[in-house]
Amino acid sequence: MKLLSVPAWQDYELIDTGNYEKLERFGKYILARPEPQALWNKTLDSAEWNSMAHAVFKRDTALRQEDKGNWHLTKQMPQQWQIQYDHSDLHLKMRLGLTGFKHVGIFPEQSNNWNFIFQSIEGLKIKQPKVLNLFAYTGGASLAAQAAGADTTHVDSIKQVVTWANENMTLSGLSDIRWVVEDAMKFVKREVKRGKKYNGILLDPPAYGRGTNGEMWKLEDSINELVQLCSELLEPQQSFLVMNLYSLGFSALMADNLVNDHFKKTSFKEYGELCIPDRFDKKLPLGVFVRFRT
Repeated sequence: MKLLSVPAWQDYELIDTGNYEKLERFGKYILARPEPQALWNKTLDSAEWNSMAHAVFKRDTALRQEDKGNWHLTKQMPQQWQIQYDHSDLHLKMRLGLTGFKHVGIFPEQSNNWNFIFQSIEGLKIKQPKVLNLFAYTGGASLAAQAAGADTTHVDSIKQVVTWANENMTLSGLSDIRWVVEDAMKFVKREVKRGKKYNGILLDPPAYGRGTNGEMWKLEDSINELVQLCSELLEPQQSFLVMNLYSLGFSALMADNLVNDHFKKTSFKEYGELCIPDRFDKKLPLGVFVRFRT
């Protein structure tokens, strides 16, 4: 198993973690957010956190939703701003924003996977490989695929985040991503019936979710079927897959077993934990991954 951490990134830093919180810098703004996996103590004291943070997210306990609440601005900062991601030949620009669900529009731990996607596409002996990004959120992985020259299909059930991803495409100087606002499972089943094939598939499913028509998604109930369907969509050669699982209790071994069960031939495969170290080398776990090339 492998620990997959973020590459050097000028516009992002995890400063400190602990006491169920994390302190992060996105560009020139520093945010404090809840983090249920930061079980240990903070290294910096509360006064230092308060002096550094531009905004602090506070849960609304009355709503009984763990991730819903409000941002409290402690210094002047905009509701929206932009950051840059540069790694080798991959250059992306993304718009961030303070949302009511503690998210800001990006999952920094995925940057290592963006590099893997970009490099995998560049290594394919195909003029314009087809890539499918499911549960695609604001599109970091879609941008990486498109920047490498892929014909990219971006699927998410929430129209607002697809619109956000479209903004990020424009900011990054890219074009022609295919946007699909639909339940991922429905879309995949239809593509299988149509006999469609892809050279790359990206899976980033949440623990829980709802489709465009209220379809219920529960990771442990549906992930096996989804991976099996994706095995029917992925080309047997000149292809790759990246899967991330965030649900607490899911191990990297479970992700690896799912892939081994449905994909029999791989030329390269690795699996493990996603993590980000803070300034004090405390490694914050942020889900598990498995990825391979054929």
